[in-house]
Amino acid sequence: MVQLERQPAGISHQDPSPRTPRIPGGFPARRPRRLRRSEGLRQLVRETHLDPADFIYPLFVSETISRPIPITSMPGQFQYPLSALGEQAIAAAELGLGGVLLFGIPEVKDALGSGAYAADGVVQRAIRAIKDAAPDLLVVTDVCLCEYTSHGHCGFVRDGEVQNDETLELLAREAVSHAAAGADVVAPSDMMDGRVAALRDALDAEGYATTPIMAYSAKFASVFYGPFREAAESAPQFGDRRAYQMDPANGREALREVEQDILEGADIIMVKPALPYLDVLARVRDRWELPLAAYNVSGEYAMLKAAAANGWLDERRATLETLTSIKRAGADIIITYHALDAARWLAER
Repeated sequence: MVQLERQPAGISHQDPSPRTPRIPGGFPARRPRRLRRSEGLRQLVRETHLDPADFIYPLFVSETISRPIPITSMPGQFQYPLSALGEQAIAAAELGLGGVLLFGIPEVKDALGSGAYAADGVVQRAIRAIKDAAPDLLVVTDVCLCEYTSHGHCGFVRDGEVQNDETLELLAREAVSHAAAGADVVAPSDMMDGRVAALRDALDAEGYATTPIMAYSAKFASVFYGPFREAAESAPQFGDRRAYQMDPANGREALREVEQDILEGADIIMVKPALPYLDVLARVRDRWELPLAAYNVSGEYAMLKAAAANGWLDERRATLETLTSIKRAGADIIITYHALDAARWLAER
């Protein structure tokens, strides 16, 4: 025979809550649910707010195509020809985005990544095209060599190994060429030691002392970059990038990397990826007050898109919750492929 649990005195099945317990020091005077009863109340006390101006939208521009090409592992994202950038820039500006981040795919690659710092390179021309279409839109440029080198690594290679100090000179030339073309911010993502100082010295020497550096300060060797390598056509032809990108297990080292970039002159610091490293993001936020960016990377985007396509998640709610978590952890700036959609959804609220 099943024994029913005895009800506390004064409580019946017909009247489930006639008595409210009093807890010394708070309950029932403090009821957190009072401020959750309606959307108006929830908005009134909301601690973290998303705004389209928080978002930077990555764009892939290719010299090898004449029309937008879908990126299969990143539904909704494309490689764009130079001729299509104006339309994208105008859309980003009209939605009030914080800016765009440019990645270039050259027609010709070589061992030194010379297309990265050519005056008429693909990114240099893309900057001019965007500024022609949307002069006030902030343009950030990725400063790295991996998209431009025949071997796919982020620097100069000798005897199968990326050479740190020789790479710095090439990165500095790339940053100066971007500034000369009209870039508002340069963003070194290579993870060479000393690259922020090298870029700052070169920019200052060439008359671009006012150009800010957004440093990929804590950039981890992450599996979540997989779809990006299709988009940017930048997969290494041998080995991997673990000799210069950070070990995912190391949180304290990330703080040392951030501190070094700050000492070298970084104006904005970054944690990449975002979601697997929210703990690092929060620790960086707690320790420093510089503007802080987080990169919501391609793999994070692709996972959410796949779940939504299968009906497992509500894409709109999941996207906004994800971006809110990144901002709540401390990011001032979120680099995200969701930027256009998220900005539209926020406008509809």
